[in-house]
Amino acid sequence: MAVKDRDRFSTATRIRLLGEQTAARVYRSQTRRQARRSRLTGRAALLALVMCTLIVALAYPMREYVSQRAEIDDLQSEQQQARQRVERLRDQKARWQDDAYAEQQIRQRLHYVMPGETGFIVVDPHAARQSHAVLGTADRPWYANVWDGVDKSDASDR
Repeated sequence: MAVKDRDRFSTATRIRLLGEQTAARVYRSQTRRQARRSRLTGRAALLALVMCTLIVALAYPMREYVSQRAEIDDLQSEQQQARQRVERLRDQKARWQDDAYAEQQIRQRLHYVMPGETGFIVVDPHAARQSHAVLGTADRPWYANVWDGVDKSDASDR
């Protein structure tokens, strides 16, 4: 046991222990430094640069693509509306080719009657009074209205 105690206090043992402790400190400081060091390596930076370049390069074409797709959709909806309108006009043209429909429209719109028939137009007297009250000048002769306009313009100059 005396040999072991003596070996424990020998200079070589102390230097070896001191070296091991120093190595442990250096290893701990290196691991801390590596942990603190940024994880952005050269490859990661290059990859980020390439990705940013691709995003910037593709942004304008993608925007144009989206806007053109929207324009195409608008034009297709306009085309569909035009087709529907053409179909309605064709139907209307076909109806006008029928003599019974044409006669019905002529009677309704132009107030025509067949020979031997008596045509009547019923006017609501209340509605007629309202229209005259709104117009005010409808039951006067046209020259009276013109003369009143001249008088009003002459009065505004004074």
